[in-house]
Amino acid sequence: MTHYLITGGAGFIGSHLADALIKQGDEVTIIDDLSTGRFENIQHLVDNPRFNFAIDTITNEVVLDRLASMCDVIFHLAAAVGVRLIVENPVHTIETNIMGTEAVLKVAQRYRAKVLLASTSEVYGKGNRIPFRENDDVLLGATIYNRWAYAASKMIDEFLGLAYYQEKGLPIVIFRLFNTVGPRQTGQYGMVIPRFVNQALNNEPISVYGDGKQQRSFTWVGDVVDALISLSGNSGAIGQVFNIGHLKEISIYELAVLVKELCKSSSEIDFISYEDAYADAGNFEDMQRRLPDISKLNELIGYQPTLDLKEILKRIIDYHNPN
Repeated sequence: MTHYLITGGAGFIGSHLADALIKQGDEVTIIDDLSTGRFENIQHLVDNPRFNFAIDTITNEVVLDRLASMCDVIFHLAAAVGVRLIVENPVHTIETNIMGTEAVLKVAQRYRAKVLLASTSEVYGKGNRIPFRENDDVLLGATIYNRWAYAASKMIDEFLGLAYYQEKGLPIVIFRLFNTVGPRQTGQYGMVIPRFVNQALNNEPISVYGDGKQQRSFTWVGDVVDALISLSGNSGAIGQVFNIGHLKEISIYELAVLVKELCKSSSEIDFISYEDAYADAGNFEDMQRRLPDISKLNELIGYQPTLDLKEILKRIIDYHNPN
């Protein structure tokens, strides 16, 4: 039996990962300060003898040290996430991501725990070589646009994790997520699918930011969780960076139309400028496309997405509207 520590374990992805690890018979400890995670996501696990939790920040060195000392593998998912949160709280974003990762790596080194470090498709910035490969050059916007603070902070996380691997021999695996979606995800911080679904179910205007032509691919959370568990047990993944995502794109406008159709909604589709959508009015830039090359992950663990977008949306709609 392996003992896993999940930082950010009460969050959307972290809680699904905890479920899967408990189901396969392992022991799981989570730490989460509930700044964006929710206790309701893990409440069903609380009475399980193989589940432990601490409601605290990962920068609490005493608590993090105690939890890490008991664990074999650390999934580091805790981060400031969501476009709205990033744009409106850049200090929180930078400090949470960089200082939190530094704390996790230091304690992992102390106890020689393997670390799977969450990164993001945002690190590809404004690159236009599609699909994105893990070794592609990146192009970020100017530092006056705090939209790029998240991408830059996660790049530092990656550099730091790989430095611990190269210099100190700490086993590190880095994974870049491309729009993971599913039950328990909230639209509160800018995640587009839960926001669209809630608006459509309530017959409210569906808010499309910008011109709606920007394209995205969306990945089922179960596929991501399976990939993470496979990577954690594969020695060939150590010291490597992997994209995890879906290969099929859709424009945000087309996504709004599809959500409206599946929800049988009477919602109008409203186009809202980025200046009106975000408090940081004049300082917002967006990626036009964000599509991963997943061949590296496929070659190592046989990864392929299992659900198409329509099936993903049906499951999310059923979660938000169980009746």
